[in-house]
Amino acid sequence: MNNDETWLWGQIKAEARQDAESEPALASYLYSTILSHSSLERSLSFHLGNKLCSSTLLSTLLYDLFLNAFSTDYGLRSAAVADLRAARERDPACVSFSHCLLNYKGFLACQAHRVAHKLWNESRRPLALALQSRIADVFAVDIHPAARIGKGILFDHATGVVVGETAVIGNNVSILHHVTLGGTGKMCGDRHPKIGDGVLIGAGATILGNVKIGEGAKIGAGSVVLIDVPPRTTAVGNPARLVGGKEKPSQLEDIPGESMDHTSFISEWSDYII
Repeated sequence: MNNDETWLWGQIKAEARQDAESEPALASYLYSTILSHSSLERSLSFHLGNKLCSSTLLSTLLYDLFLNAFSTDYGLRSAAVADLRAARERDPACVSFSHCLLNYKGFLACQAHRVAHKLWNESRRPLALALQSRIADVFAVDIHPAARIGKGILFDHATGVVVGETAVIGNNVSILHHVTLGGTGKMCGDRHPKIGDGVLIGAGATILGNVKIGEGAKIGAGSVVLIDVPPRTTAVGNPARLVGGKEKPSQLEDIPGESMDHTSFISEWSDYII
């Protein structure tokens, strides 16, 4: 483990000990999922194995699969650490790193997807697809194993998220529940959205086709996006329009994927009053 992993794992274990002392009903659970393990990758592998197992896909098989992937691939471990930090820093409901590790299905689905993606790239595609199916069944998050996802990702709430086969998601992106990154029909090839670094996609947004969402852009909740969105702009509505107009759209100063600012555009966008 590097210094960042070591510090974070120590923090997670300290949080778990405190929770076990304050809530004895969880002591056995916290011991088996966190406190009995020597590293973050072992804890995460054990937890994912137990979450995703079935009567015919055994937890021990999944544990070995996940542990081998996390232990041999520093990139997977680094991404998990960045995702834990993203949830803790961006979501005010995330009370601790251990809370995210154990309870945030968006985080867990994303880590399991990373392993499925590794399997896909190693031509172990039936296993990658089986893992995708279990992730969808258990977490209600459906990400094709070929989809490429960066690090520092927050799938907030995560229910109903769909990410297609050729989609690409950059670093430090935040995506709310019921977001679809989909295709436009039956065409093959490169057919899904490309999401730049630092993008924020609000709840229920739908982005269809091989379109590019520029770095630091914001997609408002419930929007339907079918064309490219320039960097540092805000697109809202159905069909989506740029705040400030197409010719000279308003430019964002912050990074929406990190600030999580969903609604500041409203004062200059709408005169609707309740």
